[in-house]
Amino acid sequence: MFGQNVPVVEVSTVPDGGYVLDVREPDEWAAGHAPDAVHIPLGELGQRAGEVPRDRQVYVVCRVGGRSAQAVQALNDAGWRAANVAGGMQAWALSGRAMASETGAPPQVV
Repeated sequence: MFGQNVPVVEVSTVPDGGYVLDVREPDEWAAGHAPDAVHIPLGELGQRAGEVPRDRQVYVVCRVGGRSAQAVQALNDAGWRAANVAGGMQAWALSGRAMASETGAPPQVV
């Protein structure tokens, strides 16, 4: 399915203050995301990759892990150090990690 360049990490190993890149669509992001995550939809990542730091580990998340795996492979092939967060935001929410919302409603994964 994906190449060998897609390292995976468990939600519990993403450090507080780690660089979390959320590649979901705007409506998914608005409903609920990691509080300090950076939002760049997968479709915009090619044009906006320069916004992602090259000097630190990048933890990439989507809803369940498919889109983030694509992003991780592309980033790593281009010289970043990126890892896919296993289970995506669904696993993040189930693990009880903090979440924020842009809608005024309680955060949720859609």
